[in-house]
Amino acid sequence: MRIKELTAQWEKQAKAIMTENEYSFRIPIEDAAKIEALAEMYPKRNKNEILCELISSALQELETAMPYIAGTEVAAIDEQGDPLYQDVGPTPRFLDLSKKHCTLLKQAGKKAANG
Repeated sequence: MRIKELTAQWEKQAKAIMTENEYSFRIPIEDAAKIEALAEMYPKRNKNEILCELISSALQELETAMPYIAGTEVAAIDEQGDPLYQDVGPTPRFLDLSKKHCTLLKQAGKKAANG
């Protein structure tokens, strides 16, 4: 979801599966004021939900903004018969590491629920 779509989504009360991990951080006053303003504008969303969804949207945009760097290995052939080269940029590593950590976080959540 893109950041500009968040306000529409906030009206619909979107929910996601949450990790057992908590992240704590301090932010600049100007950013905190914007979070407070959003919480006032969208009272169905609490500040934690707003921050979670903003981070999620920013991470999605970061992923799509990562540069494609063509490698030498052909990964596929397009509709016109032209070769598509493997991406040797940061995206494949980011996706692999994201999947790895998602699996680990899900396993930790199952252990906590059963333990």
